[in-house]
Amino acid sequence: MAGFLDVLLRGLLLTCVSVAVGGIAWLRLVLRAEPYAKPDAATFASLRVVSIAAWLAAAVQGAIVLLLLGDLAARTGGLQLGLYLETTFARIALGRIVLGVVLGLVAARLAHRAAGRRAWAALAALGLSLVVSSAALSHAVARVSDRALLFAIDAAHQLAVAVWVGGLAHLTLHAVRGRDEADPRDGVVARRFSSMALGAVAALTATGATLTVMYVGDLAALVGTAYGVMILSKVVLLGAALVLAYANFRLVRRAAAASTARLARFVEVELGLGVTVLFAAASLTSLPPAVDVRADRATVAEVASRFAPAPPRLASPPIDELLRTADPLMAPPGERKPIERAWSEYNHHWAGLFVLAMGSLAVLERLGLRGGRHWPLALLGLATFLFIRNDPRAWPLGPTGFWESMTLPDVLQHRAFVLLIVAFGVFEWMVRTGRLRPRPWSYVFPLLCAVGGGLLLTHSHAMFSLKDEFLTEVAHAPLGTLGAFAGWARWLEVRLPEAGETPGWLWRACLVGVGLLLLFYRES
Repeated sequence: MAGFLDVLLRGLLLTCVSVAVGGIAWLRLVLRAEPYAKPDAATFASLRVVSIAAWLAAAVQGAIVLLLLGDLAARTGGLQLGLYLETTFARIALGRIVLGVVLGLVAARLAHRAAGRRAWAALAALGLSLVVSSAALSHAVARVSDRALLFAIDAAHQLAVAVWVGGLAHLTLHAVRGRDEADPRDGVVARRFSSMALGAVAALTATGATLTVMYVGDLAALVGTAYGVMILSKVVLLGAALVLAYANFRLVRRAAAASTARLARFVEVELGLGVTVLFAAASLTSLPPAVDVRADRATVAEVASRFAPAPPRLASPPIDELLRTADPLMAPPGERKPIERAWSEYNHHWAGLFVLAMGSLAVLERLGLRGGRHWPLALLGLATFLFIRNDPRAWPLGPTGFWESMTLPDVLQHRAFVLLIVAFGVFEWMVRTGRLRPRPWSYVFPLLCAVGGGLLLTHSHAMFSLKDEFLTEVAHAPLGTLGAFAGWARWLEVRLPEAGETPGWLWRACLVGVGLLLLFYRES
């Protein structure tokens, strides 16, 4: 659990840092905020966002420190504060907390009064330091060779990502402000941002490709290691974001007033995919670089075999035998007994049938079958199935009572997830049958899909990159990617109906794809 929370916090930290640092680039390169000038409304709003994001980054970094301290205390039987503070990680992490706090204070001061060049230079220097210090906690500093080169490339990569994703966040906020208060500079702002984003994307692509070559090593490692698969997931997500970025670039160059709404909606989705990429990147910090994984590397054929269609397991293993001989929840994947793997495959395959039914009904709805609009009700069946099957030790299958089982962290997590599925199904069904207004309730489905996909990506490989373990979890990456695509495609369909039929067909295809992946899921 601590490892999973650590990855989530790191993803949130990357997001906050990106909004802060990207906001500084936005202020200087897009809004062209000048020293000695009183901040206008747009500059004031952006500086406020930068300050809040910087303070949040400091808070999240502090939470990571406390989480690791708590995990260390649990493992050693006591608080090892002195030893912890002697580590490079602790010193840099504490320094980043200070950087975040000071950056927030400087941005807040600039938002309320005119300031000279030194104050603006300090703002830029603090933002740059926040990014560079992140590179000091990356894989680069642990390398024996090419450490300085990797550090520089990693810092440049993170800076480019921050400018791109953070700039998207500020462009989105600028568009939201524009609904209430038109800015005559909107066209100029869009063109300036387009140029800035183009440079940032070129830099992140070049540095990312270089890091991939140096950390992955060869093509086989892209498929045969957890690190490589996460890199591929990032590439797919980034590719989709760049398609939207290209569409935005063309819209900006046309400078057509009618394209403003389309541009804003595409930017929202591009931002969502960008944040998903950040969380996927955070998961890489918990994995050894693929170039270092030799003995435990899976072959391409072994990975392909996990996706090969096979008859689903629709008959459940005996629950009594399972509880008597194994623990399907607590045993690491590489140590599971055959009956545990059978139990897991059975659960995945039936879940796949539910999701496949949902996707198929949603397709029929799109084709004009009125009854297909009730597809969200299949989620209630899925939730019931998961509630019963997720935790064989707990009620109603196992000996542990309902309330007693709620004290177990894994059971509590699973049942919270079941409640989310129920909420997801009920809200979407009520929207589709006219029982709730489309807005804001139609946003529940895309947001839960996108968040769920992102969480699955961060959870996929948060453990050791052992071969058996990796092969057990290799399907999580495409599942998470499809979930993210489904969510943001549905978001675009809701936010921009004039986008046509493509977004609607895309999220339905993703649902069907998720169902098929679950139906053919294999652990052996």
